[in-house]
Amino acid sequence: MFGELLATSLAARGVRGLVIEAGVRDVAELRSMGFGVWSAAVSAQGTVKVTPGAVNVPVSVGGQIVRPGDAIIADDDGVVCVPRGEVSQALAAARARVAKEEQSRQALAGGRLGLDLYGLRDRLAARGVEWVTADEYASRSRDMEVAP
Repeated sequence: MFGELLATSLAARGVRGLVIEAGVRDVAELRSMGFGVWSAAVSAQGTVKVTPGAVNVPVSVGGQIVRPGDAIIADDDGVVCVPRGEVSQALAAARARVAKEEQSRQALAGGRLGLDLYGLRDRLAARGVEWVTADEYASRSRDMEVAP
């Protein structure tokens, strides 16, 4: 279990968030202090402070082994663990992806269709999918109308 008091202590030491395979409480307070938490549950229950623990040892969270020094990246879409030795490579790949997505975002905002941007038109046509504009559809519909 984890709550606002522990978050306050950790934040004072530079910790920015927590991934925990247990419950948290004080969700509103954690959110207001900007302390990100990804947890298995939310519970109002408090804890006892006498259970022993370990520090700087490998742990398993959600079936993923996390070792001291690994980078944990988390956002609203999920959590990923990057082994310490792969952080530079992962950072370079992430920056390249962000740059590529920004180019795609600009093209899509400018009116380009994802169908063309991602080269899907020919692939879909090969599978029998026909692209029909709204005007073509309206014209075909008029041609198919039967008089009463």
